[in-house]
Amino acid sequence: MGLGGCIILIAVGAILTFATDWDMQGVNLDLVGVIFMIVGLIGVTTFSSIARRRRVVVPPTTPVADDGRHHTRDGYSDGYGV
Repeated sequence: MGLGGCIILIAVGAILTFATDWDMQGVNLDLVGVIFMIVGLIGVTTFSSIARRRRVVVPPTTPVADDGRHHTRDGYSDGYGV
């Protein structure tokens, strides 16, 4: 489940808990909404921790050699503009 699915779970849980007054026999919709919100929050935290681990930047192991010259092409000095 991605981040979007977790946010949808949180939204559906909040709607069930706070915005409805339906009564179903044998089902407590307030509790179901709270469970959806908790599962959505757990999903968001695990997704963000996994995404944070993926963003680790490893520096290159080989040094980059710079010869000091900067090569620029203006379009005229290389024979194409003549």
